[in-house]
Amino acid sequence: MKSLFDTVSYTCSKTVTRTYSTSFSLATKMLYKSIRGDIYNIYGFVRFADEIVDSFHDYNKEELFNKFSEDLEHALKHKISLNPILNSFQHTFHKYGIDKELVDAFMNSMRLDLHKSSYLTNEEYKNYIYGSADVVGLMCLKVFVKGDTEKYEELKDTAMALGSAFQKVNFLRDLEADFDGLNRSYFPNVNLNNLDEHSKKQIIDDIESDFEKGLSGIKKLPIEAKFGVFMAYRYFWQLLKKLEKTPALNIRSARIRVSNPKKIELLMRSYVKYQLNLL
Repeated sequence: MKSLFDTVSYTCSKTVTRTYSTSFSLATKMLYKSIRGDIYNIYGFVRFADEIVDSFHDYNKEELFNKFSEDLEHALKHKISLNPILNSFQHTFHKYGIDKELVDAFMNSMRLDLHKSSYLTNEEYKNYIYGSADVVGLMCLKVFVKGDTEKYEELKDTAMALGSAFQKVNFLRDLEADFDGLNRSYFPNVNLNNLDEHSKKQIIDDIESDFEKGLSGIKKLPIEAKFGVFMAYRYFWQLLKKLEKTPALNIRSARIRVSNPKKIELLMRSYVKYQLNLL
């Protein structure tokens, strides 16, 4: 029975989210149940694509990615896949009318990670972030507004800004893993071998600008999505503040994270702000 397979597929995407990201999983739990499953479905898809290019070092990554890409195309065309993650994603893709260009842009950025190691211009940097992060924010926005085209267009720019902010925080936090482990350098015109305070401040100022724009959009989200997205915002903002306090030369060697007790504190404080309409 197809419905039973679909249920298994959705459960797989939920498990992927909970296993790979406790923080994103916590924020997703704060969404209304009516949209929560579709966010799991999107996360499962983007997580698997990212894992291929970032983690499967003992295998032929390009071959695996090409197969994943082919299976994705088949799933979107035929509305079914024996890969449960792609089967659940195609369901959300069709349910909300997600633009295929967003999916293509994401896959193009992931494919760049197979071979491209540095981004030398601001244009290259922005294009990569658009494909790797902004479009994921836009896919989620489609779910948040339940396919409402007018609301989607109103919030599109702020959703992209929030996606950019999250990605740039990850870039700064994961310097050691990306630069030393994967030989990748995303920030253009920045010497990561000797990151100085001026360069770090420029990066953080840019991220804060994205966060400011993103927050303005969070305030306008439907009630089903507002608190969960605000929780994600608060978590990444806390990461940014910890990075800001960390000396530039120590960022590559420091383990920057938000502890579980701090996450609970953020949850409680965020809930109070949400209930008092202080967002």
